[in-house]
Amino acid sequence: MKSTLENVEEAPGKRVVKLSLTVDEAEFDRDVDKAFRKIANEVRLPGFRAGKVPRKVLEARIGLAPAREQALRDAIPNYLASAVREHDIDLIATPQVDIKNGTETGPVEFDATCEVRPEISVPGYGGLRVELPTIGASGDEIEEAVVVELRRHGALVDVDREIQSGDQATLTLSASRDGDPVPGLNTEDWLYEVGRGWVAPGFDAELLGAKAGDDLTFVATPNGTEEPADFTVHVEKVQEMVLPVLTDTWVDENIGEFDTADAFRASLAERIDATKLNQARNQFIERATSALADLVDVEPPESMVSGDLQQRVQNTVQQFQSQGISIEQWLQATGQDTGSFIETLKVQSAKAVKVDLALRAVATAEDIEVDDDDLEKEYARIAMQVRQKASQVRKAYESNDAVTDLKAQIRKTKALDWLLEHVEIVDTTGAPVDRDLLLARGEHDHAGHDHDHAGHDHVGHDHDHDHEGHDHD
Repeated sequence: MKSTLENVEEAPGKRVVKLSLTVDEAEFDRDVDKAFRKIANEVRLPGFRAGKVPRKVLEARIGLAPAREQALRDAIPNYLASAVREHDIDLIATPQVDIKNGTETGPVEFDATCEVRPEISVPGYGGLRVELPTIGASGDEIEEAVVVELRRHGALVDVDREIQSGDQATLTLSASRDGDPVPGLNTEDWLYEVGRGWVAPGFDAELLGAKAGDDLTFVATPNGTEEPADFTVHVEKVQEMVLPVLTDTWVDENIGEFDTADAFRASLAERIDATKLNQARNQFIERATSALADLVDVEPPESMVSGDLQQRVQNTVQQFQSQGISIEQWLQATGQDTGSFIETLKVQSAKAVKVDLALRAVATAEDIEVDDDDLEKEYARIAMQVRQKASQVRKAYESNDAVTDLKAQIRKTKALDWLLEHVEIVDTTGAPVDRDLLLARGEHDHAGHDHDHAGHDHVGHDHDHDHEGHDHD
């Protein structure tokens, strides 16, 4: 087989090449032999066992054309794959094949028009700035946490006054439409915290100013519905939450592991700090890659977006199915239609493609490469995930011709690591954020930095790191 490569189209965000292949007649005749053997398994001739009919007999019976047609269907993808590897073509869509010669006799000649992953540049990637939530606990946040804990130990006390926001009101509630009760909104002795907004827009406003013994009637549209309902509410009792005073004695008696108010506050501050740190870590990769994607000034190739979108839809459907929920039920519960849902995912796919192209651009600009040691480490990491030997994982990738794609993923991950090390990080006040703290350097689990190839989506024809489709047995 001989093959040549030429550029057909090269524009910002798009590159198309054409492969021209020639398979000489003697080489292709071996494919015709295979086709005849395949056909022999499907025909029955007297005196011959299935699959044992000689080629000459079959050729005399059915002619050469069916076998040659079968050989073209079976062999062209293999020749094309070989040429793609030879010329190191990074396909992002199924090639369009045009057979020029050889459908009946002679050497086989065909062209394959291939859309390949474009190479872009992202000027400014080295000066990106990412804003993350402030990590430390503020005084207001600590006080809010104190109040939450005190409320757990608070007492409800009857009050003879008008209802205020935050009061607990015991209600007899009924709601109807055209005389028919609205499900879930007919109850007695219901203790409700005014201000929660749990029932309907305007419901809590109707309660404010009422007193125990009052009867209220009004119209409101219950949450989650579109039709208004007639409400009747009887206020049975009004109570307010009386909180204990935070003292060393109270802490010692009610909070087992602490004996002073200061120690208790310090523990709440630590808990808030940890929560906000985890939030910042979870947002770091997403915001860094989003900032990088914003530097991409070309339209992402539609073929890449479509491929990523198809995978997202499939993953979403499978996720809901595993939970016993159909996608239709979920859409109905969230008030979405299929079109808007797909459009939302398509926006995510377009961003994922931009991140993919941009990370590859960073890797090229920074001369980031993947060596054998990187591959061996990745095989070992995958082996731990799938509970097999690294040699088995390597063999699976090699036999599936997936090593090139795996190296591309490792290279993108190294580019992302470079980005996370160089992006400027500030909090909402503009103050610098400690990178070592954010990347959990020195911590055993490396939380927030061992991103396991997450944070940038696998788009194009890269092989997923879930290793589906690879036979590791």
